[in-house]
Amino acid sequence: MNRLLLMLAVAAAAGSLLLSSPTSAQFVPSSKKTAHVRIIKGPELELARENLTIIRWTSNNPGGSPEHFAVVHYGTDPKNLNQTAKSHIRLNPTHRYTIFRVRVEDLNPRTTYYYKVDSMDARGTSDGVTSPVKTFTTQ
Repeated sequence: MNRLLLMLAVAAAAGSLLLSSPTSAQFVPSSKKTAHVRIIKGPELELARENLTIIRWTSNNPGGSPEHFAVVHYGTDPKNLNQTAKSHIRLNPTHRYTIFRVRVEDLNPRTTYYYKVDSMDARGTSDGVTSPVKTFTTQ
C-alpha cells in the first residue's frame, strides 16, 4: 500500500512538472507608470576604448511595461546626434531605481562624440526624460 502511494505521488509530481510552462513562470506584469522619470546619476562612461564605449546612467524606475530599452543618441556634431545605440532591459517593478547601460560600437579612434540618453518602453514610447548633451573622446 505504501509503495502504491509513493508511486502515485511521484507520478503526480512528474505530471505537474511536464505540464508547467517555464515561460509563464517568467511573466512579469506591467506596473503603474511613474508620473515623472528623472535621471539621478550620470550619464557617464563606464568603459571607453578606441572603437567602443559603454554609457551608464540611473533613473527612478519608469514603471509601465517591464520590457524597456536604454537608448543613446550620438554623433560627432552636438546639433546632429544622428546615430542610435540601444540595449534591452527588463525592469524589476520591486526596485525603486533602474541602471541603464548601452554599448556603443564601431566608433572611430581619437574622435570626439556627443551624446544624450533616453529610455523607452517596448512600443518605442519615451519615458519622458532625456539627458543634456554630453561628450567623450575615444582613445
